[in-house]
Amino acid sequence: MITSFNDLLPLVPLLIVTATSVVAMLMIGIRRSYIATGAITITGLLVATLVAVSMMGGTSQQVTPLLIIDQYSLLFTVVVCASAMVLAVLSFPYFFELDDQKEEYFLLLTIATVGAIVMVSSNHFVSTVLGLETLSMSLYGMIAYPLHSAKSAKFPLEASVKYLVLSAAASGFILFGMALIYAQTGTLSFASVTKLPASGLGDGYTVVALLMVVSGMAFKLSLAPFHMWTPDVYEGAPLPATAYLATIGKAAMFVVLLRFMLISDALSFDSMVAVLTLIAATSMLVGNLLALLQDNLKRILAYSSIAHIGYLLLALVAGHYVTGTIAVEAITFYLIAYMIMSLGAFGVASIISSSEKEFDSIKEYRGLFWRSPLLATTFIAMLLSLAGIPLTVGFIGKFYIFLSGVEAGLWMLLGVLVLGSGIGLYYYLRIIYRMFMPEKQSLPYRVGGVESVGSYAVLAILLFLLLLFGIYPEPIMLIVATASALI
Repeated sequence: MITSFNDLLPLVPLLIVTATSVVAMLMIGIRRSYIATGAITITGLLVATLVAVSMMGGTSQQVTPLLIIDQYSLLFTVVVCASAMVLAVLSFPYFFELDDQKEEYFLLLTIATVGAIVMVSSNHFVSTVLGLETLSMSLYGMIAYPLHSAKSAKFPLEASVKYLVLSAAASGFILFGMALIYAQTGTLSFASVTKLPASGLGDGYTVVALLMVVSGMAFKLSLAPFHMWTPDVYEGAPLPATAYLATIGKAAMFVVLLRFMLISDALSFDSMVAVLTLIAATSMLVGNLLALLQDNLKRILAYSSIAHIGYLLLALVAGHYVTGTIAVEAITFYLIAYMIMSLGAFGVASIISSSEKEFDSIKEYRGLFWRSPLLATTFIAMLLSLAGIPLTVGFIGKFYIFLSGVEAGLWMLLGVLVLGSGIGLYYYLRIIYRMFMPEKQSLPYRVGGVESVGSYAVLAILLFLLLLFGIYPEPIMLIVATASALI
């Protein structure tokens, strides 16, 4: 229970982002200004990021029973706020020419970020659901955003409705699992799950409750076989909304899953380990194999994200077999790496596209290297990192995952990871090959003006981080190891 001002101090980053959304809303109500609303959003998220960084030193506090503010949650608060700021900067030129009221997009983005921060700080089912629904409700609007514009992105309403209906079904599964746990324990804390086996209804009942919660989370993470919605929603949504869904939406949900598994000790059930192993293997294979069949960039990245979350699930399963924090470190590092890589890949696509015309077919990237060498080089670096090529952060992340699998002796899953990585390299190289081919016709890529300066700046920063953490990963590994030990 919050009794003094000091109890509120750990929540300052969350309060700043909440205040930013309120100020943005008031700004829209007083006077519509796309530039002012964008500036307020970016500034608020930057301040929240810097404050969260300054608090990472030694804060560890349970704020009410719902939120835990420790070094791990603050690390991901930094990642979420920084990523949201990057996406706000990338969104600014994308929607700049939209022939509709466009200021509300930034309001939706900040509210979604509030939900994501609550999720990464959650160790209670109530705060998980509150954060998840805040995030999801905002995403419905972001996905359908260009609806009123005749020339805008294709099928945004279809994508939004599909995500709404299926996401609601997944939330229903989580809520039903929560109800079963509450019926047995009388509490909704993650720690209460450890008391389940001792209850009168036995392990079978417990496993059903856990499987319902995990299947709902697996849907949100688009793990196979709960992935059916992912390619359609990714393709239909505007590029910045797709990027938000693929990065912050996935990272926040995986942090919840990780904390839930660690606190509840759900992996002590052999059936749970078996299910997660099967889901991990299926996701890695399905994601990579189906990506081979795609010609749409957003669908390729959608199937690719399924595979990448499968890699993370391998490390989660490994955590059951190994002592120490190697599995948690692997997951944490790979999540940060995945955010950098995905933001960079979607960022390049966002810069050359606009709400009037998206370039999302890989055929449209033909000759990009000769048209814009800097953008193409950045895109190539991001794709090679996603493939796990050395000297990129993706290689270090994948090596970390592989190491945790070796420590745990998960040879079958490691074999699937190696096979999946080989397949992944092929479809990433397909896109790269297109960029080096000579142009057949000059495509009308959006020529960025002053409004695009920020986008190029954040892309340069992402490229720098990708290479820095790939060549000299020690500083970030130290931060990850420290935070992982305290979760």
